[in-house]
Amino acid sequence: MDKFVSMEIFVAVVEAGSLTAAAERFQLSSAMVGKHIRSLETQLSARLLTRTTRRQSLTEIGRQYYEQCRRILADVKAAESLAESMTSAPRGTLKVTVPLTYGVEVFSPAMTDYLGAWPDVSLELDLSNRIVDLVEEGFDAAVRIGRLPDSSLVARSLKPYRMRACASPAYLARMGTPKTPADLVNHECLGFLHWGREGLWRLDGDAATDCQLRPGRFRANNGQALKVAALRGFGLVLQPEALLAREIERGELVCVLEDWLPDGAPVHLLYPRDGRPTPKLTTFIDFVIERFGV
Repeated sequence: MDKFVSMEIFVAVVEAGSLTAAAERFQLSSAMVGKHIRSLETQLSARLLTRTTRRQSLTEIGRQYYEQCRRILADVKAAESLAESMTSAPRGTLKVTVPLTYGVEVFSPAMTDYLGAWPDVSLELDLSNRIVDLVEEGFDAAVRIGRLPDSSLVARSLKPYRMRACASPAYLARMGTPKTPADLVNHECLGFLHWGREGLWRLDGDAATDCQLRPGRFRANNGQALKVAALRGFGLVLQPEALLAREIERGELVCVLEDWLPDGAPVHLLYPRDGRPTPKLTTFIDFVIERFGV
């Protein structure tokens, strides 16, 4: 017999005062109710009830077992109610991982709009360039930049991660504006160390090789640091548009070599495959696709 059903019937017998009253509540025969009680007593190797022709009463073990059963059944009911509420309206905490620069410059500002639309949802955003195991580390979703390896995760395409080459107006007035990658030999190109030890630029077009003929004098592993150097007129910077967009719009940086920039890197929203995703994840996916999808 199902233990939870037997526990429910036992609690009903105690609270209703008799097997007959409990049988009516569950639409069972009194004999079947008695079988459920005996099944529990057999599993526990103890008597729960003492019964006479006129009355029934709990044994000492039965009294303690009844209190525990009430708590357990209440917890189960609360868990079922929580699950039911979570499947009907977005609520709970979303745990999402996003690459650092993309997260700070593009993704994070939009998340307040999502949270404003769904006040019962909280967001825990991990801004990191490490590759997170969503299932192992308990993440609901991830944004990944670059080509994806084969996996069981669902991948939804977002707008590509475009690069821009820029310099300050003062630098261009002093050094001239490069027209082709070959012109970079006469310029100070700020090197990004994640592209290799010397941070050499790679552009498209006829010169789809290392376009900087000598390492720049200023190299860093952080695009923000390179942007600051460019703003101060030290050289040219090649970084994601997301990092440079505000300065370009304000005219503090001027774009160059637009015809030779590499294609934008693919961007995807990833999440585990689930036949019945929670409303918080469904609304989050819909929001991200509407805001950043292709």
